[in-house]
Amino acid sequence: MGCSVESLKGSTEPHKLAVLGDERGSLIALEQGQNIPFEIRRAYYIFNTKKDVSRGFHAHYRLQQYIVCVSGRCRILTDDGVTVQNTWLDTPQKALHVKNLIWREMHDFSEDCVLLVFASDHYKESDYIRNYNDFKLAVKRYA
Repeated sequence: MGCSVESLKGSTEPHKLAVLGDERGSLIALEQGQNIPFEIRRAYYIFNTKKDVSRGFHAHYRLQQYIVCVSGRCRILTDDGVTVQNTWLDTPQKALHVKNLIWREMHDFSEDCVLLVFASDHYKESDYIRNYNDFKLAVKRYA
């Protein structure tokens, strides 16, 4: 894959989302170019995940994701090839920006979990790294 080094620097960044509301309830606005720092090409949500099921187990060469747990909670494990971090998304006010070349796993879904993901590109199987050893090799190659 012909990628420049700069295009593959992976990182994660937690975000606290501003809550707007009054006595009627609360609202959080997610806006491209504002709190979502990339052009949104795809959005999807994960729900009804069965007990003790984990998801993810992949990285992307170029794709960025902005992840919000709009209901319930789950734990996101991220790995940049050196440091492993666990982030709990347990309120709709927390978001996680996962940049490219980051291994990600999703664990410990609550029964009511709805995980909303905004992605910087359409689904492309060629952008996925589904084997952890291949991910480690890619990190070394583009470090």
